[in-house]
Amino acid sequence: MDAIETIETDAGTARVTWHRAGKPRLVLAVSHGAGGGIEARDLQALAAVLPGHGVSVALVEQPWRVAGKKVAPAPKTLDVGWRGLWPTVAKSGLPVVAGGRSAGARVACRTATELGATAVLALSFPLHPPGKPEKSRADELLGAGVPTLVVQGGNDPFGKPAEFPQGSYELIEVPYGDHGFAEPKRAPIDQDAALEIITDGVVRWIASLG
Repeated sequence: MDAIETIETDAGTARVTWHRAGKPRLVLAVSHGAGGGIEARDLQALAAVLPGHGVSVALVEQPWRVAGKKVAPAPKTLDVGWRGLWPTVAKSGLPVVAGGRSAGARVACRTATELGATAVLALSFPLHPPGKPEKSRADELLGAGVPTLVVQGGNDPFGKPAEFPQGSYELIEVPYGDHGFAEPKRAPIDQDAALEIITDGVVRWIASLG
């Protein structure tokens, strides 16, 4: 971490924690889910690894989280917060990949074309509420309008990889992982290996963006 910025948005005060690359060629702005913060294992792993590959990582905290609330507001309020902080993550003039985990992935998909994101990184995209596959959010993912990478746990109750519809996005499966990419003790891969699947996959995908 090398800087923390607070940004006033129409949804309240947001916060960006920067992990900058020495010679960045693009920025990954990535936010948390509806029940957790930027301490999530996948976000921390990306912030540790990507700067060594020319990618500055901006870990975004939505206003509700900065205010100390426990539960996220409605999706449209999340979009308002994201729009308000976007100029801060885009101010360098470098291409920006919009990212997020869970609810944050939905925000990134919904706003990508409007904000001029180069691509979308969707971590643990919540394809549907657990146990309710009929309430699909596939239209948000398919409507992102830019190159999109989904990273999904093999045992995610919000949507297993096999449930995802055909589309132009790419998908990386983290075997046995749950919605937080936690690996069960009986799994043949450990937690470090699971995080390596995520970071290696994202590094490769970002390199393919040109």
